[in-house]
Amino acid sequence: MSENADKAKHDATGGETAGERSAEPGTGAGTGTSGVGTSGGDTSGAGAPGAGASGAGQAQAAAAARAQASLARRVRSAPPAPIRTATLVAVLVAGLATAVFLGDGVGPGLLLAALPAMAAAYVAARAAGRTVRPWTVVWSLGCVALLVVPALRDSAWPSTLAVLAAVFLAALALQGTRRWPGVLLAPLGLVDTAVTGVGWAWEGVRSRGGGVDRTRWLPIAKATVVAVVLLFVFGALFASADAAFADLLGGLTPDVSVGESPFRVALFLVGALCALSVARTAAAPLRWDRVATTPGKPRSRVEWALPLVVLNLLFAGFIAVQLAVLFGGYDEVLDRTGLTYAEYARQGFWQLLWATVFVLAVIALALRWAPRGGAGDRRFVRVVLGTLCLLTLVVVASAVRRMDLYVDAYGLTRLRLSVVTMELWLGLVIVLLMAAGVFGGRWLARAVAGSAAATVLAFGLMSPDGIIAETNVARYTSDDKIDVEYFRHLSADAAPALDRLPEPQRSCALIGVRDDLAESKGAPWFATSLAQSRARRILDARPVTATAHDCVRLGLYGGRSEY
Repeated sequence: MSENADKAKHDATGGETAGERSAEPGTGAGTGTSGVGTSGGDTSGAGAPGAGASGAGQAQAAAAARAQASLARRVRSAPPAPIRTATLVAVLVAGLATAVFLGDGVGPGLLLAALPAMAAAYVAARAAGRTVRPWTVVWSLGCVALLVVPALRDSAWPSTLAVLAAVFLAALALQGTRRWPGVLLAPLGLVDTAVTGVGWAWEGVRSRGGGVDRTRWLPIAKATVVAVVLLFVFGALFASADAAFADLLGGLTPDVSVGESPFRVALFLVGALCALSVARTAAAPLRWDRVATTPGKPRSRVEWALPLVVLNLLFAGFIAVQLAVLFGGYDEVLDRTGLTYAEYARQGFWQLLWATVFVLAVIALALRWAPRGGAGDRRFVRVVLGTLCLLTLVVVASAVRRMDLYVDAYGLTRLRLSVVTMELWLGLVIVLLMAAGVFGGRWLARAVAGSAAATVLAFGLMSPDGIIAETNVARYTSDDKIDVEYFRHLSADAAPALDRLPEPQRSCALIGVRDDLAESKGAPWFATSLAQSRARRILDARPVTATAHDCVRLGLYGGRSEY
């Protein structure tokens, strides 16, 4: 989103910044020769060198302070317009929704609690004259989609990642950033506006305290009280008259006790503060794209390319060995190295994962000091770094293949699925870098951010615990190998796959799911995920018949490592 009303301020800020930039060389000159001239012509004497050094240090400190002040002025937008009544109402509704829907757990209630905060941000943005742009729509839809994950999945780890990614996309949507500094620093803007938003809201409330006529708000307050009383009285009568209606009403309304009041109040404050933060950001976002980033000093072709060419040769040698192993067979390699099948696959994966991460760091530094003499230098940089990217993609494929071998032998776990997903995303980033080298990289920062959010969304929607259970159950049907004890730690997402196991393996695998569902029994619909509802139906149709003691006696519970 961008602010039409803020263009004039932006131009004025740019003018001031340009003036400061034009003044900075003069400041630097004053530190040198001009500084000597301003010292009253005293260029000789024993005290002159010490005085000149002290003056130079003071001038450098002053220049650094001016640079910081200039950066703060560039990043900050104009002060926001006074908060509107609709925004204040949306903030209060967000606080109430958070206290009501999130007090019993996270599920569909998280999205319901976030909707009023989104409304507050929309009203504040419209009041500031900001217009909707395509990337804003993309980030907003991605944020909503990520908040759906906790409503579908019972597992905490993909839901937590989805919520964090949703906050990240919300920061991008609100601040309209497009460059690397903005993409990396956008979440910090929400922290800043959480502090300034309180003062913004207080000023709005105080300005309305003496300026609003009682004849405007008193009838609304009276009508609200009457509506609440009518709902309470007739709702109680209908609930006592019909058991089905009473059950429906009990499921729709939260069960709030006096003992939970401090917790609910804390949730209200957190929800209202988050809504204020996003509304304040929408009204006057920090302009992180104004943070200037300068490339490093360009190097000569030989100085820049020699380390990279050597690295490319090393990668090519490693890939040649991998191809030899692929065609020569693993047995010969294992006999020659003395490694077991598991050691070869597992150890190699982690090293290759770190190699992929380091390559991204090498490319970032190489681009900073790349030669920039003309079109020939640009083609040279593309060839060298493009070769490195292609070789890295082969390394990514090798790492994924090693993990596949390890999973075939020892089954799939949460850690194995997580790291292979991370490796695949890093491979996607490499592909985006190659595309940026061909088509230009103005879109690269947003594309990498979007790919990360899309990976988290896909990871949550595909149900990691369900995939783990499916893979291990399929492995059991083919070679009768299974670790039932590990299934006790899976969430209700795994229930459909585990339900296909024969007894007593089925009951021993579902004991953990049954216990988790028993703890959350009686939770309202907005705190119950779709996976939990499905698992309850499965266990109601076919209850667990074994106990943990029975599973230990049968030898189904043994030890295994997470990896």
